Amino acid sequence: MSKLLSSYHIKGTLFKNRIVVSPMCQYSSEDGFASNWHLVHLGSRAVGGASLVFQEATAVLPEGRITYADLGLWKDEHIEKLKEIVSFIHQQGSLAGIQLAHAGRKASCEKPWMGGAQIPSGSPNSWKTVSASALAFHEHAEPPLPLDKKNLQEVVSAFVAAAKRCKAIGYDVIEIHAAHGYLLHQFYSPLSNHRKDEYGGSFENRVRLLIEVTEAVKKEWGNEKPLFVRISATDWTEGGWTIDDSVQLAKALKEIGADLIDTSSGGNVAHAKIPSSPGYQVPFAEKIKKETGILTAAVGLITAPQQAEEILQKGQADFIFIARESLRNPYFPLSSASMLHEDARWPVQYERAKTKH
Repeated sequence: MSKLLSSYHIKGTLFKNRIVVSPMCQYSSEDGFASNWHLVHLGSRAVGGASLVFQEATAVLPEGRITYADLGLWKDEHIEKLKEIVSFIHQQGSLAGIQLAHAGRKASCEKPWMGGAQIPSGSPNSWKTVSASALAFHEHAEPPLPLDKKNLQEVVSAFVAAAKRCKAIGYDVIEIHAAHGYLLHQFYSPLSNHRKDEYGGSFENRVRLLIEVTEAVKKEWGNEKPLFVRISATDWTEGGWTIDDSVQLAKALKEIGADLIDTSSGGNVAHAKIPSSPGYQVPFAEKIKKETGILTAAVGLITAPQQAEEILQKGQADFIFIARESLRNPYFPLSSASMLHEDARWPVQYERAKTKH
């Protein structure tokens, strides 16, 4: 059997294959609440046969949303609809994951299809952003407010409270979003963190907030279910975060109980030049996996089952995270089975369309 379609255990959790639907923001929420759009969007990827379907970056605080239309999990009222969605994903034989996030200085933005620009504080649907330091993401954005120690503990507590709600909802996997220039990335990158206290300066100080969040979430989440962390392996900018930093960070995260590093890159500075091409981030996942022994996921311009299979066969990663290709083809796992001449279980309602070998 192909590795892509083979099962895998992380702790007591069985992944029926190595295909995971990445968290992808839908910008279709009001006050953080999920809707039927999210039910159909996430549910259709479960019908499509992915082992794990991740819910989009879900804000642990209202001011942690990228846009005013992002999902949230900062209050108990959000639980009911999310329970319905998770239940449906489980009924299709898939696992349900959630990515917990805080956007930091990249918050308070307009929806992408309405330009995506940051909305000035004081305007409708806007708020003042926060970060490690008073450094704006780009020249047209307002500088964020630096978080003081009290505020930092409130952020940690918000992640923990959201993790507690995740348990009540029934998620199988939590992923902490520490990539793409959002708050936790803003702290560990020297490009966005110019602090002089114990959360700035040295590597150990800059990763401190991420370590504190991970430890606190792990304590609440427990040891029975997997905990993933998404990082940006490089800032793609001179003087910024590097892959060697990521290896060091992955070692620290492994020591405190993280199970997998979801290996992405970039997003922290507006002027970064990213040489994107098919599988361009795979070498980062490979290096982290080989130098730390932690499980890794490869993501980024992986669009074909043969390409995904080759990554796994070479030992470059343990899982394949599919994003845009999943939007184009919600049934990517089922079509992959056909292309790799493997058998896959189709929903009984769709079996009459199944390709015969």
